[in-house]
Amino acid sequence: MQNTAVLSDEELNAWLRLTLEPGVGSVTAKNLLLRFGLPQAIFEAKYMALITVVGEQLARQLSAPCSSEILAKIEQTKEWLQKKDHYLLTLADKHYPQSLLDTHDPPVVLYVDGQLAAFQKPALAIVGSRNATLGGVQNAHAFAKYLAQQGWCIISGLALGIDAAAHEGALASGQEGATIAIMGTGINRLYPAEHKNLALRIREQGALVTEFPLDTRSQAFHFPMRNRIVAGLSKGVVVVEAAQKSGSLITAQLASEMGKDVFAIPGSIHSPLSRGCHRLIRQGAKLVETGQDILEELGYPIHHKAPEPDAKLSNKEIDPINQQLLDLMGFDPTELMALQQASSLALDEIAARLLQMELDGWIIRLRDGRYQQVHLANHLLD
Repeated sequence: MQNTAVLSDEELNAWLRLTLEPGVGSVTAKNLLLRFGLPQAIFEAKYMALITVVGEQLARQLSAPCSSEILAKIEQTKEWLQKKDHYLLTLADKHYPQSLLDTHDPPVVLYVDGQLAAFQKPALAIVGSRNATLGGVQNAHAFAKYLAQQGWCIISGLALGIDAAAHEGALASGQEGATIAIMGTGINRLYPAEHKNLALRIREQGALVTEFPLDTRSQAFHFPMRNRIVAGLSKGVVVVEAAQKSGSLITAQLASEMGKDVFAIPGSIHSPLSRGCHRLIRQGAKLVETGQDILEELGYPIHHKAPEPDAKLSNKEIDPINQQLLDLMGFDPTELMALQQASSLALDEIAARLLQMELDGWIIRLRDGRYQQVHLANHLLD
């Protein structure tokens, strides 16, 4: 059984029961452990002793024999632990991340699928919008790849958009222990389902981690809980893109409350997905343009400099009229009609030129029908 601490069967049962009992969250569990020492002692305690820490109903529940439902879940978890690279880290485990222990409500246990060595690296979180722009995805990929090449582990939440791009960038570094994905579900319940292949690659080159028991499905309130682990594991949080009410701002706030650095990448003043980052910068987050900026701010050694942007965006030559359209487009998503109004060209000619520029790798057509320059692809995704 791949539980890293040397636990007896009774000790493992007690740790698991503590996390499976309804009404026992991480704060309540921590209070019980502070009072009784170890989970076994909690379940051996009398009702009158328990009631000094928890309410009457929970005291009765914890002093009663373990329910058959919880016993079945404990056995299911033990079977899961028999498989290769499956681990359960308890608060008493020497492999439990110290950075999480230092937070005020560390998870009682962590389910880990993958490489424990990933926890030994310094870590940075990269987070942002699920509905990311092309530029945001490219930035997340580039920052993650560069930082992973510098020996950092990239922490993110396996969500669509920025999270996925950060994991992909870290994996592209080729480094072991390059990325850790914090899940808001049970370790055997992947969300979103389309990230199955990504999750398989993460477990081979990093780790999947959750505090939630097996078979736990995705619920909205799980994600702020997940975000505290993302922030807690990291020395700092990089917000790539965020709308005003983005969940990634919660991660940034949690990191700030933990005394950790918050970094934000600025964007267009016209983009709703830049407003969260701009607000963070106004509130004191550090504006960064490269991964090197982050390492310099943290005072960590830089093994090689971040690549400079390449002015040449495509390996194809571009004619002057197409260059004019690129200049009119700038770096923001642009509608076809806006280009027609700003130029002297007919609409059908603009459409034909945009199609050719897309084929040549200069621009991309977004899902909403607008166009955007592929302004980072060559030097960020090599």
